[in-house]
Amino acid sequence: MARRITRRQMLGTSAASLGYLHLAPAVSQARVFRASDKLRVAGIGVGGKGSSDIDQAGDLMDVVALVDIDEGKLAPKAKKWPEAKTFSDFRKLFDDAALLKNIDAFTVSTPDHMHAVPSILAMRAGKHVYCQKPLTHDVYEAHLMRAEAKKNKVCTQMGNQGTAANGLRKAAELVRAGTLGDVTEVHVWTNRPIWPQAPKVTDKAPPKESEAPKTVNWDAFLGVAPERHYAAGIHPFAWRGFWDYGTGAIGDMACHTANMAFMGLNLAHPTKLSAEAGDVNPLTCPSFARVTMQFPARDKMVPVSLFWYEGQKDGKKVLPPESLVEKATGLSKKALVNSGSILVGTKGIAYSPDDYGANVFFSTGEVTSGSSKPETLPSNNGGDGGQKKEWVEAIKANKPEMALSNFDYAGLLTAAFLLGNVAIRTGKSFNWDGEKTTADIKEAGPFIRREYRKGWDLIGYNA
Repeated sequence: MARRITRRQMLGTSAASLGYLHLAPAVSQARVFRASDKLRVAGIGVGGKGSSDIDQAGDLMDVVALVDIDEGKLAPKAKKWPEAKTFSDFRKLFDDAALLKNIDAFTVSTPDHMHAVPSILAMRAGKHVYCQKPLTHDVYEAHLMRAEAKKNKVCTQMGNQGTAANGLRKAAELVRAGTLGDVTEVHVWTNRPIWPQAPKVTDKAPPKESEAPKTVNWDAFLGVAPERHYAAGIHPFAWRGFWDYGTGAIGDMACHTANMAFMGLNLAHPTKLSAEAGDVNPLTCPSFARVTMQFPARDKMVPVSLFWYEGQKDGKKVLPPESLVEKATGLSKKALVNSGSILVGTKGIAYSPDDYGANVFFSTGEVTSGSSKPETLPSNNGGDGGQKKEWVEAIKANKPEMALSNFDYAGLLTAAFLLGNVAIRTGKSFNWDGEKTTADIKEAGPFIRREYRKGWDLIGYNA
């Protein structure tokens, strides 16, 4: 059985016991803002996707601190914001009590395995957090992030920018309104992986080790992950295909591509999962996978089977059944796209031919796009930048629910699909109790909640 999250762990180990005394009075530290106030933001991880995240946040807030383990990524941002303090290790930022007091919000855009620790430290200090998708590396972390956001009464947002698309919001409304009748199936596929992993890179054929560049703080890159030698085949991008740092194709893309269906169908905890996968090994993510997830009835909605497809098997892309593909492409009048989703209901189907669920064709005649106008959800067609703006507006209004991909929602979305990785890695079907965060197979435990490396458990995770 996977370990349950205890009340002490879910509500947070005391900062004093971790040596972060200045983080202890978390809730009382959160500032109250006026609409005209300029917030102060720190960026943790400012290369890759973190580059646009801090740039967009910097358009709305004053940038006062920057963190990146790679000097080559940090230097351009330090030049852009010369007054900002810079660090290669986020722990040093949190050790600086005076600086921390001067920060209102954080962007966290590190590799997946390092999302939870800085985000939770920030929330415990009463800071608002924008964290990239997937929200966490582990299922356990996702539930903990939800609890910390609620406890500390901070405004949060996960970086799945399709949420800030009126086409997605309108499509979710149509699904909720019963346009498709009872939706019984969801099919989601992706063009990932687009990085090295199985079968080319496995535990039997690991990346070549070498000396870390002097500009890279390799220990800080590893963070909570196990000790290992530097390898150019891991940093800066290929980490996504390694289990210690990334979450594979399903972790990378499900928070985007399955988002509309998850929102529209009011999904939460799957109750049963299974997977077929190729070249499964302890080092890298698989060459292909088909994941099946069962969700129970919700309110007036019937149970749903969700199918996830990734990679290639025997040289062929793993996709939904051909008969379903034909129906979907008949709606768009175009060939099947590399990433998308199909919802199957008793009154028709809906087909989203993109990564973000922002353009959706309904067999009942409706089409959603950027020109759509949601009715029950607020309008936001700003995409990536619009998500940051929505987050800042939520902070100033002191209304966490205004940010639609807040950690309460994003934690459920992330946890559900990270359970798909548990099915892939164990190779077994299992039942899941979302409220107790337990699986009914013992093999699931290490993949639901891993052990943090010594010196990096700053949040009481291993307790």
